[in-house]
Amino acid sequence: MLKAFINSVLFTGKELLRDRILMVDNGRIISITYDKDLPSGTEVVDCGGNFLAPGLLDLQIAGGGGFLFSSFPTKEALGNITSDIVSTGTTGFLITLPTNTYDVYRKAFRAVKEFSHPALLGIHLEGPFLSLAKKGAHMEECIKVPDKDDVKALVEEAGGTVKMMTIAPEVCDPEIIEILVSNGITVAAGHSNSTFWEASAGFDNGIRTTTHLFNAMSPLHHRDPGLPGAVFRSSEAYASIIADGIHVDYNMVMIAKKIMGDRLFLVSDAVEENLIDAYQHVRQPDRFTLPDGTLSGSVLT
Repeated sequence: MLKAFINSVLFTGKELLRDRILMVDNGRIISITYDKDLPSGTEVVDCGGNFLAPGLLDLQIAGGGGFLFSSFPTKEALGNITSDIVSTGTTGFLITLPTNTYDVYRKAFRAVKEFSHPALLGIHLEGPFLSLAKKGAHMEECIKVPDKDDVKALVEEAGGTVKMMTIAPEVCDPEIIEILVSNGITVAAGHSNSTFWEASAGFDNGIRTTTHLFNAMSPLHHRDPGLPGAVFRSSEAYASIIADGIHVDYNMVMIAKKIMGDRLFLVSDAVEENLIDAYQHVRQPDRFTLPDGTLSGSVLT
């Protein structure tokens, strides 16, 4: 069935278009036109002057809809999380699991295998092979130094559900990165205290992106540019950033965008209020924190 979306400000991803009509046939965009002479039987959707844009992709969401996935790693929780997320314009996401016990990992892998929804693209496993010095809100007791056999077992247990994994480059040798990459996992550098050279070596060895640029990582310093300097210098590595003005100052977001261009992308790092288990997130007016006040997530949607 034909649908015509009229009276919108149409965002293509590159530019804003006004006074255009978006034509959709059976769920697929077929044209953007000025022509107001619509075929007979076309359903007209008046957008009321609002923006009409492609759905968003978010590669770091830990919860929503009243559930933090690490505390409720079930098919039912995923249903609530997904319904909440797609209602705000995100049409694809990676459910994010911070450093945890292997029992929680196994439950999460099973839940994702059992739950089917086109918006759920897989798991972003944030940890457990991270830097203790830059653990942020992660469980210190579950952070590990990777062992080749341990990594292989984890990947096998995941059964293809893990699509992205955040690691600290300085604790993962090239063989570990190769195991992950060869199993179709996009490797990200994050929660890392790496030097510029350690981070650069990680990018050379197959790390493709960086998790929440500037947060929980070695700082950009004039004597050691650290992980931010390494991703800036790279011509191929990407980086996510939390642009809420709290995790990163807006001026620094603009500087990073000026340097990286299309290699910089947004994530929400959204969590959900949760007052049980290891990951307790307390909702504040403009952020989430741990009970001790440590910044633990954004309230972005």
